[in-house]
Amino acid sequence: MSMPPPLSPRIEATDPPPIPAARAWAARYAGGAGPAIDLTQAVPGYPPPASLLDRLAEAGGSRAAAGYGPIDGDPALREALAADAAAFYGAPLGAADVAITAGCNLAFAMAMAVLAAGAEGGVILPTPWYFNHRMALAMQGIPALPLPCRAEDGFLPDPVRLAPLLAGGARVLVLVTPNNPTGAVYPPAVIEACAALCRRHGAWLVIDETYRDFLPAAALPPHRLFQDPDWREGVVHLYSFSKAYCIPGHRVGAILAGPRMRAGLMKALDTWQICAPRPAQAALAWAVPALAAWRAGNRDLMAERAGLFRRVAAQVPGWRLDALGAYFAYLRVPEAGPDAMAVAERLATERGLLTLPGPFFGPGQERHVRLAFANAGPEAIAEVPGRLAGC
Repeated sequence: MSMPPPLSPRIEATDPPPIPAARAWAARYAGGAGPAIDLTQAVPGYPPPASLLDRLAEAGGSRAAAGYGPIDGDPALREALAADAAAFYGAPLGAADVAITAGCNLAFAMAMAVLAAGAEGGVILPTPWYFNHRMALAMQGIPALPLPCRAEDGFLPDPVRLAPLLAGGARVLVLVTPNNPTGAVYPPAVIEACAALCRRHGAWLVIDETYRDFLPAAALPPHRLFQDPDWREGVVHLYSFSKAYCIPGHRVGAILAGPRMRAGLMKALDTWQICAPRPAQAALAWAVPALAAWRAGNRDLMAERAGLFRRVAAQVPGWRLDALGAYFAYLRVPEAGPDAMAVAERLATERGLLTLPGPFFGPGQERHVRLAFANAGPEAIAEVPGRLAGC
């Protein structure tokens, strides 16, 4: 029998998706500790409002939304998001800065194709990193340059450690704040120092603020990047509608960028998606202004869940909460026990608590696990100490 044709070596070298791997452990759970609690994936723990579902249904059945739309997104949604972002950041932003994408993961992959694919240098990812970012780079053959972030520093990127990577020719720095997986919120001074270093070395700053809607009101604006009149020459912003509007299945994200980057982006948009889903765009154009108060209420709800998780995590001997924010908690496993991979497998198979072990998020994470507490109600969160104890 002849050998089957090979797959792409880049795909072969890319790690498999982590969440299915972790959920496979749960298939061996016999239920002895109670119902399984799945804290692997960042999904909203409450439904979208009925008014948004009604709009989605109406748009989904409309003839207008069944056709192709503009490559960079329907104007009504671009205008709505630009107005929302302008108010959020206290900066002049317009629809010309916005492109709508079929989800934020695709937004990242397309941004990397435009900014870094086939070029010298690489892309700096602070570790622990979001695994899909690393996977997207691997698939395109773009080197990922780790920037280690330490628990003792709150998992914040250190501009002192960043500078040599930029001086060495890195092409892009990626920041995720509030962070996935740690939940850490980067202070404005840290973000702006990193942006200044990127400008000095001629590198792009790509900032993913998927979870920005869950920042406390006192922390706004989270940075002043957009108040710099020259931001369009070096900054690319990524956003997701999935979390704030509870519609991850509809796959809508956005890129904010200047005209030079957008000219290249149009090629990627036309090739990889043609247009983002039209019914969801139509519904969201209404939802962005109409659901502002609802979103603010959910921000407060998530803050309450974060506070509850902080309190219950403190009840578990040996475990240490090293970072928490927005959707995630990053816990250090007990020093005397096994590493995070073994602990996460045992939690899933014996305790019915599904977590993601730190090694899924890059090098140096063998003593941490991530828990996405946002998709669990207070009753499930209260169960977590009992599941963690003695593991």
